[in-house]
Amino acid sequence: MENQEKQHKRRVRYSGKYPRNYKEKYKELQPEKYADTIQKVIRKGGTPAGMHISICVKEILEFLQIQPGQKGLDATLGYGGHTQEMLKCLQGQGHIYALDVDPIESKKTKARLEGLGYGEKILTVIQTNFANIDQVSQQAGKFDFVLADLGISSMQVDNPDRGFSYKTEGPLDLRLNPEKGISAAERLKEITREELQGMLIENADEPYAEEISREILSQIRRNKGIETTTQLRQAIEQALTFIPEKERKEAVKKSCQRTFQALRIDVNHEYEVLYEFLEKLPYILNPGGRVAILTFHSGEDRLVKKSLKEWKRQGIYSEIANEVIRPSAEECRRNSRARSTKMRWAIKA
Repeated sequence: MENQEKQHKRRVRYSGKYPRNYKEKYKELQPEKYADTIQKVIRKGGTPAGMHISICVKEILEFLQIQPGQKGLDATLGYGGHTQEMLKCLQGQGHIYALDVDPIESKKTKARLEGLGYGEKILTVIQTNFANIDQVSQQAGKFDFVLADLGISSMQVDNPDRGFSYKTEGPLDLRLNPEKGISAAERLKEITREELQGMLIENADEPYAEEISREILSQIRRNKGIETTTQLRQAIEQALTFIPEKERKEAVKKSCQRTFQALRIDVNHEYEVLYEFLEKLPYILNPGGRVAILTFHSGEDRLVKKSLKEWKRQGIYSEIANEVIRPSAEECRRNSRARSTKMRWAIKA
């Protein structure tokens, strides 16, 4: 058979001056090729599609005081921005182990860091949940520094195929590892109204939990189903029609954010995983080992604060953060996703 020349496939053109759809943002999705576009988006205070801008880098590095030759753990690899900065501090000596439960993004990040010269000699990437830090430590030994960034990554939020955002149409999935467990859509099919209402209150402090849970279950009972992000947003909009019109848009926006957060926490068992991580954390640290943890909502922060105080009371940690560290006003201006961040730290006795 004669070799046929592959037909060139033209890029799908988008309407308007700028691309709005995630998949149309071909320049942002190729940062190695369109660096100028990437910098332009960042300067305007945005996060380029497919990327994640690391938060509190300066504050984290100042606290961890990483020295060449040390061994560290990034419990939540994500886009690898924090990992890259910590690797720089090692100056080619020592090792970092990096964990991520997401099979899609962890492969991309490993390849990206390898391309920057951080191969297996200095970096080991493991696809696992950070609740399994004890298993990692059994193989790697104890660590001199640990970082856990509990927020989900921007590239997960921005990709409509993952279903993390109410702003774009996509399957209502919300799993950090889409290969395991059940999706948020499947979860809603089996939940009771009382259970959903409790979830919205416990996981997101949702003030309209009763109204939203009633509407969601009503739609599911009428066989309309809630399979997509848009259908869930519309159910929330319908539930809040009693709010005066001039206040409704903002109320719907915030309730959407909280409802998606509550469901994401539930399907990924995030509180259970965080509790397990915090219980195991002191036992994987060397004496004098330092840990920094970034949280993004009150439920996470309460768990972290309580755990650090208890281990300090028992003498396991010699010092802990008495006050949270927040990103600077300048960083929040550059990156709006930094505004809810709180950093806490501890030092092993």
